[in-house]
Amino acid sequence: MRGIEYKGLTRIEGPVVITARSRNGGFNEVAAVYDRGEGRRLGRVVDLSEDWAAIQIFGNSTGLSADDSRVEFLDKPMELRVGPGLLGRIFNGLGEPVDGYGDIFSSITMDVNGLPINPYARTYPRDFIQTGVSAIDGMNTLIRGQKLPIFSGNGLPHNRLAAQIVRQARILSPGETGAEGSGADSGAREQFVVVFCAMGVKYDVARFFLDDFEHSGVLSNVVVFLSLADAPSLERLVAPRCALTAAEYLAYERNMHVLVVMTDMTNYCEALREVSSIRGEVPSRKGYPGYLYSDLASLYERAGKIKDSSGSITQIPILSMPNDDISHPIPDLSGYITEGQIVLDRELFQRGIYPPVAGLPSLSRLMKDGIGPGMTREDHKDLASQLFAAYSRVKQVRNLASIIGEEELSESDKRYLKFGEQFEQVFLTQNESENRSIGRTLDLGWKVLAGLPREELLRVKQEYIEKYMKTAAD
Repeated sequence: MRGIEYKGLTRIEGPVVITARSRNGGFNEVAAVYDRGEGRRLGRVVDLSEDWAAIQIFGNSTGLSADDSRVEFLDKPMELRVGPGLLGRIFNGLGEPVDGYGDIFSSITMDVNGLPINPYARTYPRDFIQTGVSAIDGMNTLIRGQKLPIFSGNGLPHNRLAAQIVRQARILSPGETGAEGSGADSGAREQFVVVFCAMGVKYDVARFFLDDFEHSGVLSNVVVFLSLADAPSLERLVAPRCALTAAEYLAYERNMHVLVVMTDMTNYCEALREVSSIRGEVPSRKGYPGYLYSDLASLYERAGKIKDSSGSITQIPILSMPNDDISHPIPDLSGYITEGQIVLDRELFQRGIYPPVAGLPSLSRLMKDGIGPGMTREDHKDLASQLFAAYSRVKQVRNLASIIGEEELSESDKRYLKFGEQFEQVFLTQNESENRSIGRTLDLGWKVLAGLPREELLRVKQEYIEKYMKTAAD
């Protein structure tokens, strides 16, 4: 049964149509636009005034007539159908199944815009998530409930790294140090699922992710939302909201631990800028709307843990920095909202190092609360601090060597140069199929530190040096 329809459109501007405002119409609610042939196109209310409403159509406005078209306000926000059958399914950016298996068999629908979380209801993130990547687990640890973005650039292997994290991410059981082959985590692994959202990606990139998930056997544990590059701009804006809605259902209704990987946030922001331009809004930095910060926050802040719920949502948004500029509005604002960042370095990538995680610009602000005895290992905090300090010295020595030549360096500086090579080739570098336990990662850290004089290791306790360095060397 249809509601009240409004005949005629005041103006058509690309995918945006202007019409008379419904008496009860609200921002972000869904509307149906009918053309002369009774074709039905769904859209979303993106702007309101006292008398008029702007509706952006999911698609294009070709064939619409200003005089003969009709608009029906559906008096509800955009919703996603959720249920136990979400896992293993593939959806487009609007939450419609595209894998050929039909709709989800469930009567439960949720508003894709989410519900605001009372800050008092949040609990502090503290539990370690093992990604199997030493550069992340050892020095930029991911914590359950955290939002930790990856800052990348065009041509860098962020897609490969994202696929690897989806394949390997897991939660350790209490007291487990991550030894390969251990079956102690089987209970935790059953509760850990991944929601993957790709926005504005090309078909070959989408195919890469789907093939990787299928061949590695993790697709049954993943919910995929794909908005391809040829999809309408509005679909890119809806896709992450659908993904996070699915994550909220799995986390807070099904008590699962959910890792949400979203790529590429730059495409999302470009779509937001395009829609803002169509609506005639005054642009801010580099043409992006002034509300870019709050819009990104509306996505990122949907991560976290809530009291009285055993589930959690952890986010890894991936964004490619235009011209590798970390001060660009997208990475700049993302850095303010999120709890750290993992920065991919082009120089490391050109030298054949994978994953090319930059040692010094990367950081995880919640790392200190998710590592240590009972979570990873007692030496983790000291070891990570020492590796950061030593690698920082390596950068200084390399700059000095470029001026005076390596031959003129002191013996101590030469040892740091050798440490830098070992750190990058042994600790950072690993094969895409190599899934390192946290124990293996920490042992490799001690192995590369063994090349430095003992008196230089000021950030680690002597008892840890005696206990772990010899074991790592063996």
